Amino acid sequence: MPAPVHVGDAPLRDNRDYYDRFALDYERARGHGYHALIDDLQVDLAAPFCHGRDVLEVGCGTGLILSRIAPAARSAVGLDLSPGMLAKARARGLRVVEGSATDLPFGDATFDVVYSYKVLAHVREIGRAVADMARVTRPGGHLLLEFYNVHSLRYLAKRLKPASPVAAGVTDEEVYTRYDTPDDVRRYLPADVDLVDFRGIRVATPFAAVHDVPGLRALFARLEWWGRDGALRRFGGFLVAILRKRAEPA
Repeated sequence: MPAPVHVGDAPLRDNRDYYDRFALDYERARGHGYHALIDDLQVDLAAPFCHGRDVLEVGCGTGLILSRIAPAARSAVGLDLSPGMLAKARARGLRVVEGSATDLPFGDATFDVVYSYKVLAHVREIGRAVADMARVTRPGGHLLLEFYNVHSLRYLAKRLKPASPVAAGVTDEEVYTRYDTPDDVRRYLPADVDLVDFRGIRVATPFAAVHDVPGLRALFARLEWWGRDGALRRFGGFLVAILRKRAEPA
């Protein structure tokens, strides 16, 4: 059965226009509660792979994740298609470039690690994007690629809730969004890339507001840290595929 492509009936915007508008308010809620927890889970997952390595973040946005990964990396660069997002990343002193996930402006085998969070679900040509990220990864290197999971509480919540504003006059239903299964993810992989495992982020959270309730915040945070690597990880709303590019023959 094909995975659902888009939740909601709002007309879709061009991705660059959507994220330039989103950039104005993107960080408004990111420093606390649900969003801070998701960022912590993502950084903690990527950091061991990135330590002392040459790293690329595809879809770096305003640089919130990259600014925490870069200090321990040998080199770190972020890419995003939104000039509005990149302006904020540059203000953080980060090395970033404007570009598309489907046509990366880097040479073959440039990075040890390529990671991407909350981006690939909004890329229509997903097979092309994954192939190009593999192209710029060195043999033996890793890719950490996050997909939106159709088998999750988050997907159910998105189906049931009304559109949410992300900026003035813009809602979260106005961007192309694809939800995948683990089998879908496997089909996107080039022949020289192996799936190591999955990790699940937002496994237990039914809706983000539970992290604003003092009596529930700590409970759901513990559940999310356990769930990311635990038996229910394949039900994470954000499904992170840990991939390894095959080493060249000796």
